[in-house]
This record gives sequence, C-alpha cells and structure tokens, in this order.
Amino acid sequence: MANTLFDKIWDAHVVQNVVDGPTQLYIDRLYCHEVTSPQAFAGMRARGLKCFRPDHIYCMPDHNTPTHDQDKPIEDPISRTQVDTLAQNAADFGLEHFGMMDKRNGIIHVVGPERGLTLPGMTIVCGDSHTSTHGAMGAVAFGIGTSEVEMVLASQCILQARPKTMRIRIEGELKKGVTAKDMALYMMSKMTTSGATGYFVEYAGSAVRNLTMEGRLTLCNLSIEMGARGGMVAPDETTFAYIRGREHAPKGEAWDKAVAYWKTLKSDDDAVFDKEVLFDAADIEPMITYGTNPGMGMGITQFIPTMEGMNEQAKISYAKSLEYMGFQPGESLLGKKIDYVFLGACTNGRIEDFRAFASLVKGRKKADNVTAWLVPGSWMVDAQIREEGLDKVLQEAGFEIRQPGCSACLAMNDDKIPAGKYSVSTSNRNFEGRQGPGARTMLASPLVAAAAAVTGVITDPRELID
Repeated sequence: MANTLFDKIWDAHVVQNVVDGPTQLYIDRLYCHEVTSPQAFAGMRARGLKCFRPDHIYCMPDHNTPTHDQDKPIEDPISRTQVDTLAQNAADFGLEHFGMMDKRNGIIHVVGPERGLTLPGMTIVCGDSHTSTHGAMGAVAFGIGTSEVEMVLASQCILQARPKTMRIRIEGELKKGVTAKDMALYMMSKMTTSGATGYFVEYAGSAVRNLTMEGRLTLCNLSIEMGARGGMVAPDETTFAYIRGREHAPKGEAWDKAVAYWKTLKSDDDAVFDKEVLFDAADIEPMITYGTNPGMGMGITQFIPTMEGMNEQAKISYAKSLEYMGFQPGESLLGKKIDYVFLGACTNGRIEDFRAFASLVKGRKKADNVTAWLVPGSWMVDAQIREEGLDKVLQEAGFEIRQPGCSACLAMNDDKIPAGKYSVSTSNRNFEGRQGPGARTMLASPLVAAAAAVTGVITDPRELID
C-alpha cells in the first residue's frame, strides 16, 4: 500500500489505536518553554510523577526573555516568575535547560534545528502552535496544550486523533525578491486562515525543493496560520547537508545508518492525499498584510480588496479589521509611512534572514522615523552574524542587534509596539494587539522589512535590489 510521508512517520510511532477513539502516539522530542509548562509540571508534582524519558525533553525560556540586559534580573515580575519557574522545574525533574545567557539559548523553534535536536522521522511536540516549524526537517511536529504537555512529560506519549493529509505543490521558479515568507503569505491569501484546518500539510514541488533549509523552516512555521495541524517537507540532500556535523546530529556509522533511513522518508509516487492544491511560483510577488489576520495579505504592488461580493457579516468583520489598521478598501500601501520594523521571531530570526536584511540595507541608512528591532533567533545566530561581519554592515546603516528571544512577535516582554503605531514585522501573526495593545502590524519578509526600514515607508524591495 502506498503511503504519504506523514503516514510513514505517524504509523512508525503508533503505540496503540483506541477503538472509536484517538491514537496513542510515541513522542521522540518534547520542547518546553516557560509559558505553557508551569501547570504541567505542577500536575506532575501533585501526582508524585517523574518524567518517563527526561533525556528526550529540552527546556528553554524564549517568550518572556528581554532582548537587552539579559545578564540582569528581569524587571517585569510576571516574566521573571515564569523564567525562574522553568529553571526550577527543569532542575527538579532532571531536564536539560538552556537558560538565559546560555549560548545554547534562543527561540525554541530556532534552537531545535540548529543544534541537531530536530531530525527527520521524529515526532516532536511543544506547548506552542509554531512547533510546525520543525516539520521542515521531515518530522511530524505540532503544538499541544498544557494538559498534553503533562501527558508527554509523564509517559512520552500523547493521545491524538489522526489528521487528514494535504499536499500543497508550488511549481516553477520564484522571481527576484520573493522569499519563503512570501510563499506562505501568498498561500494564506488564497486559502484563508482556515483553508488547511484538520489537515497535516506536505509542501512539495520544484519551488519548495529549491528552498534552502531555513526557507523551508519559515514555510512550515506558518502552516498553523492556515489552520493546519502541521506542515512538513520531505528530507533530501539539502536537509542532510544542513544537519551534518551539528551538535546532536548522529556521527560516524550512526550518521550513515540515519541517512539511509531518512532517504526512505518521502511520499510514494502513488500515495493518495485527502486534498491536493497547486500554485505557480511565478504568480508570487513580495507580500504584505493589510488586515488583522495573516490571510489578509496581498502583493506589495496590489490594492487592498474592496468589499464587493461579500455578505453582510463578512463586510462587518472586514470593515472592523481595516478600521483597526487605519486603511481603506481599494488603497495601495506603497508609500505608507511606518514607525517600527521588527526582524526576528521563529519565522524569520535565522542567519539567512539577517543576511537578506543586511544585503538590502548595505550602503544605505535607517530612516530617522523608524525604530528598528533586529533580534537574532538564538545566540548561535548572533555569533554567525558577527563572524560574517553582518553586525558591521548593520551598524554602519544605523541598526543595532538585540539579544535573542521572541521579542516583538508577541506582547509578552518589553518589546511592545505602542498603540496606533505601524510595524512592519517578519513575525507570524498580525492579530489586534498581538505586538502590543493597539499596535498595527503588517507581516512581511526580511527584504520588505529592510526596504521599509531604510525608506521609512512601505517600499517594493525589488526597487532597491541591485
């Protein structure tokens, strides 16, 4: 029987199927951060339980960590409590903990792949929706709730209903200035934020195969924003080259054995998916969002859609969204003045994102009206920035690099966008108040963010690319 990539990994991890119920699924890796784990650990204590496989669990703070003065106590009492609680829980339960100022620290979805902790064929969970990121390595990775975190801590298993499968193929070549972020925003604009609800998505096609590993991580990161349970890309030579030599990657004979297995992790030619979707890469241009969900996006040269053809309920919701953003149906965003630029998050906080941003701002200057927060996704990314001299390029252009963390992706730390201000952000969500109460967020790629940062207005990055 022909199987999809998802089927192969899922079936290999089934412990038992509950009659008329969920699947008991074995989990290879549990990542824990400070926001969704405290209640889970409290539940373990209340029941007098120990972690079943502590060596399969990795903890690190990222949401609440400040991106400055990390060597000092965290000023915000809630953030400090959450970060300190995770450290204590990791110590009490004998778990690996990459704390603040630990050179292995960063955003959990950046650190996992770059340290070789995330590997093809794994099942991976975390109490965070953007766990789908790790699927780019050829893994089944998805976010879970706090009660489920406790379940995995206690048993290294989880009860899950088997999702349906979808394959999204993007064929052809991407045009100049178009990135993986633009691919994701384009798909969402066509499929809406519920277009993949109930499905586990496999991304395929020539445009996906030609993406770098970091581009694939960005693409899979945004799967959840289409409603998908997760997203994945079949591992190939690009994957293997990325993993080889990393800290926790297999070595020697174990490496050869692992690669031989990983090469089997692909959908069979005659595998049947519950749904198939096809896009042409040539149709995608640099994207930007104009509303209050990630599906409200458009090509940067396009115009905000009008309400023509919408039903009354849709019109009310649409008008509310545009009112919050201060935009009008039918208008262009080109030339709109912006206030903040944020480069970072588990979506675009990797070294390639900083390379892209630096390539566009090189020889230019940050606009005076723009406050820019450039936040590496990990200390490893920070080290790479400095090794490659990107810090010098950015500094000469008037930018500073902050310390790693989730930063302005979400309003859980000091990096909040003030009410009414416009932010061009490389993060993953533009909900009302996501970056701070009253903040207005436009999601975009690092190139679009860079173009806005040096011009002070929404600008097509292709005009600035040499």
